[in-house]
Amino acid sequence: MRIGVLGAGAIGGFVGGCLLAAEAEVTFVGRAVRGAVWLKDGLRLTDLDGRDDFVEPRRIVYSDAISSLRSCDVILLAVKSGQTAEVASQLSSALRPGTPVLSLQNGIRNAATLQLLLPSAKILRGMVPFNVTAPGPAHLHRATEGDIAVDDDPATASVAPFFSAAGLPLQLRRDMEAVQWAKLLMNLNNAINALSGLPLRQQLGIRGFRRCLALGQREALSLLEVEGRIRPARLTPLPPGWLPAVLDLPDGPFRLLASRMLKIDATARSSMADDLATGRFPEVDWINGEVVALAANLDDGRP
Repeated sequence: MRIGVLGAGAIGGFVGGCLLAAEAEVTFVGRAVRGAVWLKDGLRLTDLDGRDDFVEPRRIVYSDAISSLRSCDVILLAVKSGQTAEVASQLSSALRPGTPVLSLQNGIRNAATLQLLLPSAKILRGMVPFNVTAPGPAHLHRATEGDIAVDDDPATASVAPFFSAAGLPLQLRRDMEAVQWAKLLMNLNNAINALSGLPLRQQLGIRGFRRCLALGQREALSLLEVEGRIRPARLTPLPPGWLPAVLDLPDGPFRLLASRMLKIDATARSSMADDLATGRFPEVDWINGEVVALAANLDDGRP
């Protein structure tokens, strides 16, 4: 099983790195500057549960050319949502027909975009619940919890043993759109975190910021209820509809009820905060913009 990772940033680098540490055959495609560091220093992979793996430089296959993925049996796509159309057009000439492409991206629309631009590929949806930080240029750290969810398909079933061996068990799901909407509800915090300037755990510990998130979630949930087609999946011990009420609680009761939500490394920030800090275009349109698009598409007779 030859696994290609297109987008060797925090998520792609960590997932691909864990697969590589577990002896899978992995080819990374990403920024040349990052690749030069990994090929010189190797890659360290840690997490909040005690993982501490090191992949030696000689084992890393890294390129900035998408054509290097031509021989891969499956592609893990982990680029930012704003890059989806661009990389899909480049992939179209590099993939063999029928090659599975597993999108590990935020948002709802990426799989549809990929299928439109890569009609001969097998497009599959994935959802990565955890946050990955970069304590150093050759060090990636999983800072929150959760299992990756993917479309239940023979292609994902065939790669699942490699993920399990890497300590990243896959949930094979038949309700991925509902899973993606549930993740989007949580990701509505990304912009709030970025604007707060605070680490995630500290920001979520402040009721005012939590109430902003609760307002955003209530808006999205009410629109989904009117739309009537999608009921967000349950990804936490609490049903999605209960989360705004819990977020509204005073700090003390919130800490008691949401201890799992607060199991976050002290320095972790949202991916959107990282994007702003490094000058990359944030994924606002693919997260908050989905709520706006849902409202615009509803026709319930109101002006």
